Amino acid sequence: MTATTTTTPADADAAPTPSRTSTTQPAAAARIANVSKSFGSQHVLDDISIDVAPGEFVTLLGASGCGKSTLLNLVAGLDSPTGGSIEVSGGRPALMFQEHALFPWLTAGKNIELALKLRGVPKTDRGQEAERLLELVRLKGAHGKRVHELSGGMRQRVALARALAQDSQLLLMDEPFAALDAITRDVLHEELTRIWSETRVSVLFVTHNVREAVRLAERVVLLSSRPGRIAREWKVGIPHPRRIEDADVAGLSVEITEQLRGEIRRHGQH
Repeated sequence: MTATTTTTPADADAAPTPSRTSTTQPAAAARIANVSKSFGSQHVLDDISIDVAPGEFVTLLGASGCGKSTLLNLVAGLDSPTGGSIEVSGGRPALMFQEHALFPWLTAGKNIELALKLRGVPKTDRGQEAERLLELVRLKGAHGKRVHELSGGMRQRVALARALAQDSQLLLMDEPFAALDAITRDVLHEELTRIWSETRVSVLFVTHNVREAVRLAERVVLLSSRPGRIAREWKVGIPHPRRIEDADVAGLSVEITEQLRGEIRRHGQH
């Protein structure tokens, strides 16, 4: 099934609606075509076009306030673009936020089972599937643990398992590791790379951390400051496994950082 959102300035406030099912599937997991977004007189995004290929890991990078999270919300269908179109293959994407957003009155397993219920998985199968997903994120045996019993990193693993429970072809991640300490973030980078490699889900990952972007992604897309436009993109040819401290990661990070600083300086001159 293909979900398509297309708006013009005249219908910018209209809620996004799925298109009719087409026999021709798009080549991309997500196609963002000439998308702009304004909030009143504030122009946030301008003419953004990005294709995310099936199984591709793309990071969106830019200074704070450049519209990265706004773009992710548009792809998720939480808001409508002012202009342009967004097409997502395989139904509604899964979304993972910076905060875990787990229900504290439910156990880790029941948080995942709720996502399975909403997906239509029969009740008899939910427990086993939740256990499988917890094992995938290296939390075997945590099904009965309450949220307050979990560390910050464990909570984000449960949030990732819940996102994967939606069985979407596209996973949207909005700075999911930004609030974690450096060691926990490093471990979760390894885990996310492993899970992506195993599942081959397409990932669109928002960050303002250059080294995080280079460590994780196959492609890094840099947005300029407001209005957000695509300033440049890089193919990351560094083989996995990668480490933050690897020389190749550091070298490309320096190049991207210089470009990012240039965009910030240009914005400051306006």
